[in-house]
Amino acid sequence: QVQLVESGGGVVQAGGSLRLSCAASGLTFSRLAMGWFRQAPGKDREFVAAITWSGGSKYYADSVKGRFTISRDNAKNTVYLQMVSLKPEDTAVYLCAARPSYSDYADDRISEYAYWGQGTHVTVSS
Repeated sequence: QVQLVESGGGVVQAGGSLRLSCAASGLTFSRLAMGWFRQAPGKDREFVAAITWSGGSKYYADSVKGRFTISRDNAKNTVYLQMVSLKPEDTAVYLCAARPSYSDYADDRISEYAYWGQGTHVTVSS
């Protein structure tokens, strides 16, 4: 059973930065493609960023492109989301997700991810 534990959320002013981490256990991390999603109050869950098992391919939602960077450290079983130039509209619960895959395609589809963390809260004040 894969377990995903997010950390790094908090309250930050607009224009600030945060780095989220997601530690995985229960399955060989290098077999997992990883993604970050977010859900704001009263809104649907939405894709933020994805990275393939090797880290060779990444994909971002248009709303975060140029501001967020996804990366992974397979030796530490951890995926990261570096967020800069944060905006109030980035306020949400950020969730880490995983899917066993050796594909070179960084998938943005919620339905493709089998495992989910509990999320970490990010609040950006104006």
